[in-house]
Amino acid sequence: MARRTITILLLFTFISSQFHNSTVAQTLLRSGYWLAGSDFPAADINSALFTYLISGFAEVDNSTFQVFIPSNYAQNFTSFPSVVNRKNPSIKTLMSIWNGQAATGQSISGDPVNSSVLSSVVAVASNRKSFIDSSIRLARLYGFQGIDLFWLWPNSTDLSRIGDLLDEWRAAISSESRNSNQSELELTMGIRYSPNLQSVSYPVDSIRKNLDWAHLVAYDYHLPLKEKFTGNHAALYDPRSNISTDFGLNQWLGMGMPANKLVLGLPYHGYAWTLVNARDNSVGAPASGPGTTLDGSMGYRFLKSFIQNYGYGARPVYNSTYVVNYFTVGTTWINYDDVETVRAKISYVRQKGLIGTNVFTVVNDDNWALSLAAAGETEHGSNQRRLLLIILLPIAFIVIVLVSVVYYRRGRLFKRKGGAETETIILGTRTLSGSEQLESEAPRIQVFTFAQIKAATNNFSNANKLGEGGYGPVYKGELSRGQQIAVKRLAASSTQGLEEFKNEVSLTARLQHVNLVRVMGFCSERDENMLIYEYMPNGSLDLYLFDPIRRYILDWNKRVRIIEGVIQGLLYLQEYSNFTIIHRDLKSSNILLDEELNAKISDFGMAKLFRKDLTEANTGRIVGTYGFAPPEYLKKGIYSMKYDVYSFGVLLLQIISSKKITNFYGPSENLNLLEYAYESWRDEGVKEFIDPSLNDSASPCKLLTCMQVALLCVQENPEDRPSMLEVFSMIRSDTTNISNPRRPAFSVKKDVKMESGSSSQPEIYSYNDPEISQLQPR
Repeated sequence: MARRTITILLLFTFISSQFHNSTVAQTLLRSGYWLAGSDFPAADINSALFTYLISGFAEVDNSTFQVFIPSNYAQNFTSFPSVVNRKNPSIKTLMSIWNGQAATGQSISGDPVNSSVLSSVVAVASNRKSFIDSSIRLARLYGFQGIDLFWLWPNSTDLSRIGDLLDEWRAAISSESRNSNQSELELTMGIRYSPNLQSVSYPVDSIRKNLDWAHLVAYDYHLPLKEKFTGNHAALYDPRSNISTDFGLNQWLGMGMPANKLVLGLPYHGYAWTLVNARDNSVGAPASGPGTTLDGSMGYRFLKSFIQNYGYGARPVYNSTYVVNYFTVGTTWINYDDVETVRAKISYVRQKGLIGTNVFTVVNDDNWALSLAAAGETEHGSNQRRLLLIILLPIAFIVIVLVSVVYYRRGRLFKRKGGAETETIILGTRTLSGSEQLESEAPRIQVFTFAQIKAATNNFSNANKLGEGGYGPVYKGELSRGQQIAVKRLAASSTQGLEEFKNEVSLTARLQHVNLVRVMGFCSERDENMLIYEYMPNGSLDLYLFDPIRRYILDWNKRVRIIEGVIQGLLYLQEYSNFTIIHRDLKSSNILLDEELNAKISDFGMAKLFRKDLTEANTGRIVGTYGFAPPEYLKKGIYSMKYDVYSFGVLLLQIISSKKITNFYGPSENLNLLEYAYESWRDEGVKEFIDPSLNDSASPCKLLTCMQVALLCVQENPEDRPSMLEVFSMIRSDTTNISNPRRPAFSVKKDVKMESGSSSQPEIYSYNDPEISQLQPR
């Protein structure tokens, strides 16, 4: 699959270059709000997709009228410029000031705000001076490059005084720049989609003269809390009404506001209404109020998750008349901006000559889909894009057909269900071994009621959903005493079922180790089966290793601590617990990280127990995850402690390389991860394999040592693999002599350097082995 993708991308790049001289790309300003009080780290923002990032929000003291940063998120707010610029020095950061949460919320809901702290600021010259001076001082103190005013919405009296504020603000900024010999702070402001309010208008002349740019808050036009009829909250056009972005923008331009001072606001949220009649789902249909959430608002990420989990097969619809997306299921009616809408609005920005876009807010994006759409349209003209598609589609089709034939003939070890890192497999039917029958009963653990778990997870709300695996969804919860928990709920469609549930309850109750996720209890009530775990705030390891931004959080010292934690957890399972336990599903998504990024092994649904006098067993039911299951298990159903050693070897290669098991690598993109690692190690090209951000110079644990140990763990013959005790010794000691690894399992060629007569030389399996070709997701 990777080879197909690379081929098409190369064709795309070549053809694009032919149009480079005939089409001039227009670079747009791309700005976005980040909320300092959110749980989304500033370091996780994909800053390559933006030119400005705005931190919200500073507030104004209602007695001194000085700007201050609320203490509950002061650390996040003040460190924002340094965090952003450390990743991307070209980004400009702005400090945004608003009217306070109560007044802003009142404005958004459409209620008049007769008096506010900002109203008091603009009304008196001394108040304005206090406000202005403190804003400049704070921006300089924390390294912001500009100041933004997010005032929704000034009343008519305020509008008549804003001009004075902007005149004095710009004069003070210019004066401060001259006196400090620093570049002038930029000054921006959010403005209503329409310049007119009652009989008063925004001071266009002052805005044009004093602001670097103004962003049109082109959303929240219709809200389910205020209106009993469905409405488009961010429609670009509206043939039935003047409440649309296009109408308001034309008013601004008609009043002399230059297009090159205007930025279009893009909402990364939508609104849900509850329909009175499910069959009447048109724009303007009667509604009883908000749907899904208390006020109907839904961030784009939450909204996409809602559609996926509760859409029952219904699909969103793009409407080009209004330029908006709709989604309706039952009596829930949602309108929002999806990728198609964003692209259309970017084209509109260019058509109107505006200088860019401003997102509210970046934390609501889903995998940066909306921001990528905006950035893609920014860098390539729409005509060029259409032309390239016309040329590329037939070429790409032919290439895909040709490569597919080769790909099919070459075969695969696993039949995939999607391309995820955690593809899961089942083969055959289960036969129980006598070695699996243990007389010991699991210790008692806490039994939770369904009512307790329902209350803790807010009725299993989508906002509390942490993820989903083969077992079912996992939710974050909080018990009545304030303790946070993770709840794994068996889905009705789960392919794992009650057996795995019982297995995990009995197993995890026995396990007590600092590097294993602690099970707190279970709930088996109302046909519901749920496991309750301690909550891991930093999620799973795969969220960091394979994310182009988050992987930098894990420097080599942190990764070493994670490696050692996994080793200690496996040593406990294999050597130090009362039973020998084979996990059988060790992978990066099952390594959870606590608040200090310590590793804890989770998910024991597939685990097996041995008495200490037994070393291996056999099964006819093959379970596990693509790429992490050893060949003897897939071929013969044999599992032993060397199963987890093999899985650990794959995991260790991923930790040092930040590469996925499902991709292909090497100059010809034809090597799986294990082959690529071996070829790199053998040919002394390890720098090409190892994550370039890692530096082991200050660590006693060396990257090359870890790579060699990992390759020993993934050898074909289980007898050639080290034990976890030997792994621990090799990684901890720089004096231990480490043997050279043989070519790893599932290699398509033999190593000519190996002696052909060696009794331990492994058999090389074909990728189209009929015994392991029929696979299902777990």
